[in-house]
Amino acid sequence: MLKIFQSLKENKIIKKYEVLDFKQGDNFYYIKIKAILINQSILTIREYNSINERIYSYHWQKKNNKLIYRWDNAPYHKKLKTFPYHRHSPNKVEESDEIYLEEILKIIENKIQNK
Repeated sequence: MLKIFQSLKENKIIKKYEVLDFKQGDNFYYIKIKAILINQSILTIREYNSINERIYSYHWQKKNNKLIYRWDNAPYHKKLKTFPYHRHSPNKVEESDEIYLEEILKIIENKIQNK
């Protein structure tokens, strides 16, 4: 979990962030964070981690709340080869490997810089 905060603090595309929810037990944690990026887009990060399970959602949207991408592993879209891992864009759902915040931030940084 500390890796999440380190990634947010060290990444130059993060303008600010706020922890919206946090729960922790002996063998798990759940965190929800809203990050405002330098281009005013928003990244909502949700992660649940336990010894046996990892559930995540990284939802990147424009300032006007329109979806750019969301990566998650909700158990839907069973026909995808990468099930349960997938990525939503405004008009489709596509395959995606399991992904972590550090990788998401690199993808977003590349998209922002190439605009």
